[in-house]
Amino acid sequence: MVDRSARLHAFERPDYLREPEPALPDRHFATRLSPWRRLTSVTAVRQVTLLVLLAAAWQLYGAWLGNDLVLPDFAKTAAAFWHGIIDGPLLLRAWTSIRVLFLGYAIAIVLAAAVSLLAVASRVGNDVLALFTAMFNPLPAIALLPLALLWFGLGEKSVIFVLVHAVLWPLALNTHTGFLGVSQTLRMTGKSFGLKGPRYALLLLVPAAFPSILTGLKIGWAFAWRTLIAAELVFGVSAGSGGLGWYIYENRNQLEIANVFAGLLAVILIGLAMESVVFRAIERITVRRWGMQT
Repeated sequence: MVDRSARLHAFERPDYLREPEPALPDRHFATRLSPWRRLTSVTAVRQVTLLVLLAAAWQLYGAWLGNDLVLPDFAKTAAAFWHGIIDGPLLLRAWTSIRVLFLGYAIAIVLAAAVSLLAVASRVGNDVLALFTAMFNPLPAIALLPLALLWFGLGEKSVIFVLVHAVLWPLALNTHTGFLGVSQTLRMTGKSFGLKGPRYALLLLVPAAFPSILTGLKIGWAFAWRTLIAAELVFGVSAGSGGLGWYIYENRNQLEIANVFAGLLAVILIGLAMESVVFRAIERITVRRWGMQT
């Protein structure tokens, strides 16, 4: 027990020797700022604010430039975008691009999973994946389009071929890296519970390596989306029709520059939706819920 005289002595210390008491928070100040802090803490609010500022800068610069053949202002672009959705073929072209993209993306996911599992299961598979990723990953997918046209003709098959190439190698590389990063302790724990073969891969390797797999999915999506638009700018998707890239190309030939920017705006919005809605939802219900990311 502390002696009473020692407590009195401590109590009678001069002011300059006493430890300062912690300052209490100003509740009125915290209450006044809490709604603003809550508002600015939302990622969507910050992103929408940035988009509004960019649109305002675009409108001011376009109005100051006064040349619709070079840069129509944001209001004219928004009007062209609205008319393209309501009266024009913009929605149909967007759906054509998305449908072809998802076909190639799904095929690439299946192939990347098979190649990555083969690389984990055997040394030969690991050597094959390392060699093929070193050879084909730096090769631009759009460079294979002329060969794809010779092999598959003018149509969706050629575009799907280059999309698979764009997605397969970065996704397989990230998936394989994630598999190699799974700790030996976790591997031994899974085997002690009797996990073997496909169950071992699906129930242990894939969840443990999913942050790396999700990164590969994002990179593959970005590569595939750029490759698709670039391919459609020249060849369309099939004879007589096309997607967003072909829509941009047609309006450029007709000097409908507002429609060109409307097509570019559609490309950007779809990319933002995939990143901000789809991939963020997958991240929230997987790696964040599992405690792999904060």
